[in-house]
Amino acid sequence: QVQLVESGGGLVQAGGSLRLSCAASARTFSNYRVGWFRQAPGKEREFVASIGWTNASTDYTDSVKGRFTISRDNAKNTVYLQMNSLEPEDTAVYYCAGRWNPVKARSVGEFNYWGQGTQVTVSS
Repeated sequence: QVQLVESGGGLVQAGGSLRLSCAASARTFSNYRVGWFRQAPGKEREFVASIGWTNASTDYTDSVKGRFTISRDNAKNTVYLQMNSLEPEDTAVYYCAGRWNPVKARSVGEFNYWGQGTQVTVSS
């Protein structure tokens, strides 16, 4: 069983930056693929980015490419999401998710473990 805890959310003006963190409890965390998803009010949860065992295997949804960067520090059992040039459309609850399979995945059902979420609000 893996427990994931997100932190780093908050209120920021458009054009600003935030860094989200996802801390995992599992000693085998480095074997998991980890993703970030977000859910805005009234919308379905959507894929944002994911990372494999190393920082070389990353995947991003088109709307965040060039603005968001996902990375991981396996020594700290932590995955980060650096978010730059934030837009009001990025406002959502951001969730960290993990899956044992290293293959890239983008659907909610393909991830087995979820954090409780952290709110990101971008004001215009």
